[in-house]
Amino acid sequence: MCGRYVSTRRPQDLAPLFGVTRWDPDPDHAVGPSWNVAPTDAVWSVLERLDRDTGEVVRQLRPLRWGLVPSWAKSLAVGARMINARVETVAEKPAYRRAFAKRRCLLPADGFYEWQRIEATGTAKARKQPYFISPEDGQVMAMAGLYEFWRDPAAADDAPDAWWATCTIITTEATDAAGRIHPRMPLAIAPDDWSTWLDPAHQDPGELRALLAAPAAGHLDARAVSTAVNNVRNNGPHLLDQGADGQSGS
Repeated sequence: MCGRYVSTRRPQDLAPLFGVTRWDPDPDHAVGPSWNVAPTDAVWSVLERLDRDTGEVVRQLRPLRWGLVPSWAKSLAVGARMINARVETVAEKPAYRRAFAKRRCLLPADGFYEWQRIEATGTAKARKQPYFISPEDGQVMAMAGLYEFWRDPAAADDAPDAWWATCTIITTEATDAAGRIHPRMPLAIAPDDWSTWLDPAHQDPGELRALLAAPAAGHLDARAVSTAVNNVRNNGPHLLDQGADGQSGS
């Protein structure tokens, strides 16, 4: 699974990179850089929606809450258990299949974290060592995602929090450096396939699945980082400090 990741690029950098034509510069709606993105956090997403005024499909940069909540769910709390969707079943599972057909997005990331169990040796206790896994070339990861809209049945019609936009990350079998740490990893979409993946009119299941091929080996780097990342309250560049043997940070 993918339960924590890093996303530090500003919207001013993401917009031209992804060909975004619309995003809200209002700081109250902004998502700040994070070195410890956790479930239920607001995250930047790239998606395409139909503009009802112009009838045109517009590529947008907008914040979503990480943890998909299906439209039929009774509580927002469901999202905390739906942060990942397995690529093997995403097109068929009731919670994801409608979003897979019409509401796909990209979730920009610098990289993601996984933990490897280190067995006890001598007087040292067993522990879990965090690793930061990222593209070797330092480029952004465009993680494949789905998004959904959910209305709080307990909220008044005019309440500001009546509607929630939520998302999930599609995961696949881990390869390359990631596979040595954990069996699953986020599935990244290649730049040449961004437009096809985002297009809400593109609904052929077979063609969409073809975009979700496992990434080529040899493109990811994994390095041990500070155990400070274990605490979701910790944030900042220091989380990426070298953590050989898990002893850097606290």
